[in-house]
Amino acid sequence: MWIMMHIDVEALGASLERLRETPHETDVARALQHVVSSVNRLFGYDGAGIMLIDQKEQLLSIAASDEAGRSLEEAQAQAEEGPCYDTYVLGHPVHTKDVRSDARWPHLPEVLDARVRAVAGVPILLGGSPVGTLNVYRSQPYGWDDSDMSALRAYAGLVGELMAAALSSEEHSVTAAQLQYALDYRVVIERAIGYLMATHGVDAVAAFNRLRKQARDSRRRVAELAAEILGGDT
Repeated sequence: MWIMMHIDVEALGASLERLRETPHETDVARALQHVVSSVNRLFGYDGAGIMLIDQKEQLLSIAASDEAGRSLEEAQAQAEEGPCYDTYVLGHPVHTKDVRSDARWPHLPEVLDARVRAVAGVPILLGGSPVGTLNVYRSQPYGWDDSDMSALRAYAGLVGELMAAALSSEEHSVTAAQLQYALDYRVVIERAIGYLMATHGVDAVAAFNRLRKQARDSRRRVAELAAEILGGDT
């Protein structure tokens, strides 16, 4: 049976090509702002944003198409849960038809902008590991299909290229420093998450939150605590 796809594949390819041919911004944050604006124009979503992990293993907004899109990212940081956090931890796309009725994130609706309903996130990979997420939302419940996810993964790939270029350049921005941290410590954090999953019988997201909470309570960096856990000192 023929199924109508949401995304125009030819338009997607042309949009990605235009962005790749555009001279790279010296400031990677400005380049990423161009990406989220292009995602919105092409797909007709109500908003888009990019989040990047920091040294506290919090996902911070570095680009957003609008106020509601930025509030989606800030609300997840406040609630310490949401589709974008799950996307980062699990390393694969996560989406919901209506985040307000989704039992996976019971505390998120309390702090979420009323304009945000359907949400989808895809991981941004650098060196094969997630360092952040590309996220989109709609103001009404929406059934994401394979074309949505494929298109978002393609854009996330472009974001990864921009981030790699930022790291290899001579410009040392705050964004580049965050990226370098994520690259340096992602593997040890992933291994610690796996250890906690096996030890406590929890899933990856719960293990990630346990690791962050313990680091916060002890006023230490997550990467430092993860290395200690793997060394058998806790």
